[in-house]
Amino acid sequence: MTETIWQGLYITCMALGALLFIAWSRQPRGVPASEYLIATAIPVWSGLAYLGLLLGQGTVEVDGQTTYYARYIDWAVTTPLLLTSLALTAMFRQAKKNYTLIGALIFSDLVMIGSGLVADLSTGSARTVWFLCGVVAFLIVLSLIWGPVRALAAASGADLKGVYDRSAGFLSVLWVAYPTIWALGPSGIGALSQPIETALFVIVPVLSKVGFSIVDLAGLRGLRAVEGRRTAAV
Repeated sequence: MTETIWQGLYITCMALGALLFIAWSRQPRGVPASEYLIATAIPVWSGLAYLGLLLGQGTVEVDGQTTYYARYIDWAVTTPLLLTSLALTAMFRQAKKNYTLIGALIFSDLVMIGSGLVADLSTGSARTVWFLCGVVAFLIVLSLIWGPVRALAAASGADLKGVYDRSAGFLSVLWVAYPTIWALGPSGIGALSQPIETALFVIVPVLSKVGFSIVDLAGLRGLRAVEGRRTAAV
């Protein structure tokens, strides 16, 4: 498929995802409205970023390669929202949220995204240096997800920990794909062609944005349903 078709497909998936989360919010099943708002905002913002690409905007040529800076505009907003959503899942049963931990996640994530953008706009060894900075920031994000944030979920019960582990595992695997695609694509060693990179940067984000929110919200909705049945039985 052509790049335009992939971008149009992506926008369609984002629109459908947003409509799904709006529909779910009408029957929240005990999940806070803020969770549905975040889940809806992610595909709306991301779809708008890709609309810019579809209209021929959001790109610049650097060292003979096309840098899609619209993707970074997308990621700078959607990835902090995804991490916030994951952290709120871990804190689902806590009246007082740990905003310091959420802030640490977001800051590390923005360092990762910013380093990736600078790497894409750099040439020579500077590109490698900035890419490695982004990788370090990414490892910090992963350490927070699977360390202190996961501990909060575990402290609230095995059932919530199960929901968190599924959501965190789903997101982590897909996020590992991002720097891998970048490194193998035209911005890295060039093992992947531009059309293949474009396709992967449609498939993976659809799964990591809409797919993650479906997994996460479905888990929380199911959790509330089980709690409701237990309460009714008592």
